[in-house]
Amino acid sequence: MATPSPGYSITLRVETPASFTATSELAAAVAAAGAAITALDVTESHHDSMVVDISCNTVDAAHGERVSAALDELDGVQVRKVSDRTFLMHLGGKLEVVPKVPLRNRDDLSRAYTPGVARVCMAIAENPDDARRLTVKRNTIAVVTDGSAVLGLGNIGPAAALPVMEGKAALFKQFADVDAWPVCLDTQDTEEIIKIVKALAPVYGGVNLEDIAAPRCFEIEQRLRDELDIPVFHDDQHGTAIVTLAALQNALKVVHKKIEDVKIVVAGVGAAGNAIIQLLKAQGALNIIACGRNGAISRTETYTDAHRTWLAENTNPDNFTGTLHDAVAGADVFIGVSGPNVLGEKQVAAMADDAIIFAMANPDPEVDPAIAAKYAAVVATGRSDFPNQINNVLAFPGFFRGLLDAGVSDITPEMLVAAAHAIADRVSADELNASFIIPSVFDPHVASDVAAAVASAAAAK
Repeated sequence: MATPSPGYSITLRVETPASFTATSELAAAVAAAGAAITALDVTESHHDSMVVDISCNTVDAAHGERVSAALDELDGVQVRKVSDRTFLMHLGGKLEVVPKVPLRNRDDLSRAYTPGVARVCMAIAENPDDARRLTVKRNTIAVVTDGSAVLGLGNIGPAAALPVMEGKAALFKQFADVDAWPVCLDTQDTEEIIKIVKALAPVYGGVNLEDIAAPRCFEIEQRLRDELDIPVFHDDQHGTAIVTLAALQNALKVVHKKIEDVKIVVAGVGAAGNAIIQLLKAQGALNIIACGRNGAISRTETYTDAHRTWLAENTNPDNFTGTLHDAVAGADVFIGVSGPNVLGEKQVAAMADDAIIFAMANPDPEVDPAIAAKYAAVVATGRSDFPNQINNVLAFPGFFRGLLDAGVSDITPEMLVAAAHAIADRVSADELNASFIIPSVFDPHVASDVAAAVASAAAAK
């Protein structure tokens, strides 16, 4: 998939002979090399030379090098420096701690810290519930990972997972004013993770589990839900399921099909795949085929884990056996939460008329969206540089905002469905079309609508 992406954005600082056509010649060379220019600034101008900063999106790191080489080949042009804008954004991290109270003088210090803070400590010691009222606990989420299943990158460990968790925390704050902090654990032992999170729980009003590999993630979430008095939400499962349901509701309206009538194939039977299937079934889907690495999950096989066993018993009504490629033949909907390039043009062409394709693997989807769009009526991915981005940020900030505002610890299926409806409803009937089935993550009303829907579902419980 050779499409320039902001994820590979670079800035080239270029020295060039001064002329009326210098900037246009540089821009033409960058465009001819296949990059997408996003900004061009003259930073120095002399009688015989100019220095120009050219920012552009490239396909990958190697493409950036080719763009730089193309400029160097121009007469009199010298590329002084190439800066990777993604790495520049991450220098020093993406988070900071900022006091919410003034600390201007001794009086302020005496209230915020010693001696005054001792009174607040004793009040909480006498009534532990006051911690929600008098500390950060009421609005703070722990973003917990062990680094075992990070994005589409796999088991890269807690340190390498930190940039993702920082980003997650920043999104909480940006979209729902929820304070969150990355907690990257240097262990992948189930019991140890549970023990550590329980020990940290007094600080937080909720726990967002992130990028923990299946099947351990299922036990970790369930145990923590049973043993803590704060909400525990595995975003890879439930956040993905919420936004998938929201997108599918609207996509089915575009193609004039009903969820109970369509054949749905789900590639990936880990955390996200399981949660998506459970939520779709709860909304009336009758014909779902789940496919793992070895093909369709069916009742002809015996599975050693409870989750594949549940899938075998509750999906694939015709007991289909075969590969993913076999399964998508005639399918109305393909939902991918697996890995890159598992489908090709032949498989997409074999799907039903007016097919729907959600290729959500990141950073590279299950099928090239350009190829998918040749045959499918609706195409969506998890990427921000294509139409119809199915992104968990539509769900988790508002979902936790609603939980915190309602002061509840239990997470119910009704809350998940309510959140999905709130997201889907942000796209009006007049706006709905094949390229706009789900709202932008920058829609300022999404988080508040989701929060209100979750709080209302909690109140109705």
